[in-house]
This record gives sequence, C-alpha cells and structure tokens, in this order.
Amino acid sequence: MKFSLASMAVVALAAQGAVANTWFGNAVYNKWHETELERWLSDHNIPHPKAAERKDLETLVKSHWNDKVVHPYKNWDAQTMQSYLTLKGYQAKDNAKQDTNSLLETVKQYWTETEDSANQAYGSVRDWIFDTWTDSQLKAFADKHGIPVPQPRKRDTLLQSVRENYQSAANKVSETASYPGDWLYESWSDSDLKAWLDERGYPAPQPSSRDKLVASVRRNARIGSLNMQSAYASASKSAANAQQSLTDTLLNSWSDSQIKEWCDKNAPCSSHW
Repeated sequence: MKFSLASMAVVALAAQGAVANTWFGNAVYNKWHETELERWLSDHNIPHPKAAERKDLETLVKSHWNDKVVHPYKNWDAQTMQSYLTLKGYQAKDNAKQDTNSLLETVKQYWTETEDSANQAYGSVRDWIFDTWTDSQLKAFADKHGIPVPQPRKRDTLLQSVRENYQSAANKVSETASYPGDWLYESWSDSDLKAWLDERGYPAPQPSSRDKLVASVRRNARIGSLNMQSAYASASKSAANAQQSLTDTLLNSWSDSQIKEWCDKNAPCSSHW
C-alpha cells in the first residue's frame, strides 16, 4: 500500500502532536495546584522563589522530573543501588564487588519505571501511596477521616476502602490530593515516620523535624511502592518454586502404582498409564 505525500505529511504531523502531548500537554504536574508544585520542589530540595509564577514552577518541575521521578537511581549511592538489586534478586557473579558505575548500569537493566508509567502513577496517587502502610496506619487514617472499615477487617478490603475514599477525605479537609500535603500523615507519629525510613534504608534528615520527616517519606513513597511490588512478586515466585520442588520431591519418592492411584483419584491422568 502506497501513501501519498499528503498522507505522509498528515501522519508525520499526527506523530509530532502525540509526542508534544506526551512531553508537554499531558504531563501530570501540569494539573497540579501551585502549592503542590512548590511542595514537590521543596521535597526534592530544589530551590525556588517563594513568589514564583505558576509557569515558572512548572518549568522548574519539568527540568528535574526525569532525574527525580523517572530515573531517580541516577542519584543513588552504591549502598542504595545494591539494596535495590538485592530486592530484585540480582547477585553479582562470584559475589564480586561492583563499583558505582557498574552498579548503575545493572540497575538500569532492572528498572521498569518509564515516563509514561510515572505519569500514570502520579495521575492516581491513591492507587499506590498506601501500599507501604501498616494495617494499623490504614485503620487510623480511616478512623480519622470517617471512612467505613469493612468487617471482618482484611488488608485488601481496608486498602480498597481507603483508596476509594481518599479524594473525599482530602475534600473534607480542603486539601489537595494529587501530590498530597502533610495532612496525609497526620495520624503518623514521628516514630512512625522514622521507622518507615529506617526500614527501607533511607537516612532520617538531620537536623530532624516533622516537616522534613514527612517530606522524606512522601518523596520516597513511590519507590517504596515499586520495591514492595518487586518483593511481593519475588516472594510469590519463590513460593511457587518451593511448591513445585516439594511436589517433584514427593512424586519422586512414590512408586509408579502410588502415582497412578493418586492420578485416578485426583486428576485425569490415567490415560498416561
């Protein structure tokens, strides 16, 4: 099938438009409130004028978005990269110690976050912001904001209820929800905040203050969620492998007649005998 020059021009323009929408028009932070833009910049220790215009704040966020959100590992130290790779199940050959550059290259191979996935994630913060919360923290948040807690209480249903009522909770306290403020962590103690950072290998800010602790937890919440998903996937895979190994070991210990008897009772495998 041949295209005319006019058709090719239309396709080219459409493609350019799609790229423009991805890079400029549809960036999730373009819809953020000015206070959220300022909050994001402050959380990431990016200097900005207090009386800056919105367009200047957006430009500043845009210039740091990839390094801070899409590819944050570029700013990680060797220990953080090693911890991430361990979580991913990576082990250096012969336990060789890698330098920072080689660790960085290895992390790149395992990193799955893209500009599009980051954009989608921050377009619906409620879907992941609670992933790393404990059950008691979820319950405290629900109680504080009058969110009904399903009974019997299970983590999955508790998470679902909190997520579904997240926006309404923000509205009730007249707060933003796209890049949420300190209100989200009001039910957390300073010890809770420090424990969250410590458990994930993030140093508590020094000198420490509640504002700085909240900022550090919020800044690392997305990576915390991604790491938790990786850990869950790894655990599920290990459990499946262990179950398969146990099954193989058990079957290997049976005689042919025992296997046939089990198949006849539990599975349609008699045709193999």
